[in-house]
Amino acid sequence: MTELTILMPCLNEAETLETCIVKANDYLKRSGVDGEVLIADNGSTDGSQDIAKGLGARVIDVPVKGYGAALGAGIKAAKGRFVIMGDSDDSYDFSNLDPFVKELRDGADLVMGNRFKGGIEKDAMPPLHRYLGNPVLSAVGRIFYHTPVGDFHCGLRGFSREAILGLHLNTPGMEFASEMVIRATLFDLDIREVPTTLKPDGRSRPPHLRSWRDGWLHLKLLLTFAPYWLFYYPGLVMFWVGLVSFLALMLGPVVVGGITFDVATMILAGALLLTGFQMVCFYVLSRIFAVRFNLLPTSRRFERLRSKITVDNACILGGILLLIAMIATLSGVFSWGATGFGDLDAREIVRPTTLAVVCASLGVQSITTGFLASMLQQEIRPNPK
Repeated sequence: MTELTILMPCLNEAETLETCIVKANDYLKRSGVDGEVLIADNGSTDGSQDIAKGLGARVIDVPVKGYGAALGAGIKAAKGRFVIMGDSDDSYDFSNLDPFVKELRDGADLVMGNRFKGGIEKDAMPPLHRYLGNPVLSAVGRIFYHTPVGDFHCGLRGFSREAILGLHLNTPGMEFASEMVIRATLFDLDIREVPTTLKPDGRSRPPHLRSWRDGWLHLKLLLTFAPYWLFYYPGLVMFWVGLVSFLALMLGPVVVGGITFDVATMILAGALLLTGFQMVCFYVLSRIFAVRFNLLPTSRRFERLRSKITVDNACILGGILLLIAMIATLSGVFSWGATGFGDLDAREIVRPTTLAVVCASLGVQSITTGFLASMLQQEIRPNPK
């Protein structure tokens, strides 16, 4: 088996493709690494395929559009045990891949380049990307996933082909780069980082990257694979703040620093409580789904939680909450009846009414979440022919 595939996605890169392939071929010749240069062409119409073939590179056609689609197809088609991927715009130095090969031979599953450590030449990266986009998204990635990577979006990276294929990456666009790092981290692959350089690309046309659109795609992906941060943590905060506030205001007005909080605040606290509870339920359901389909790894703590989320337990909890709601409703009706079903002081009727609405909503959410969680955990059987 070939040791190394140098993979380049390509879409109308005739201006720079030759330079990149020549550098890659020179590296393979100089280093003595048994390798190939593979071009994953995404529908070029400028003769890029002929340029690549003329220089001895192998070319595969990728009809599905997108950076991720091209790279995914290229990884599957690669003959190398290791793959080093990089853009074919001559912004990365394919003549100096020794640090990547060294780490891969040492057992690394994914070796990320770090442009901030290796050096970014003048005009090589727009200020928006250099000082905002990349640092912010990389910081979010480190906070959410504890990823040991300082440059989340470096396009020059090497990896074990077998390890990355095992992650079943499937995003077709620019967010493929983030998906690779996220899933490699979640599944405990050996990730390392080496300095690399970035220089201005050699193209006369604008890059395919669209700053705000692709930045949003990367951020969405970071949140999608982090149900803790998307649902659980904010939901838990809202739930407890709402619950404590709601219970305190159920007993009567609360004065803090000369400001009186009463039934209006209690209604808002009830809304916060319901929203937080729903977000925690979303966390449980999304985590069950993600673990079921191998999108996220499981854990002993989550398995303990999942074992307690049964239809029976959900119905017991929901039944208790619905019973409280019914009692609160009857209390409000009796209070109204005591006045001959005439006018009531809003502050008196709002408390039991709000309690009834909140408990009824929580009860229904509990029961439906239990049934849906059970449905997501049912055994999947093949359809009979």
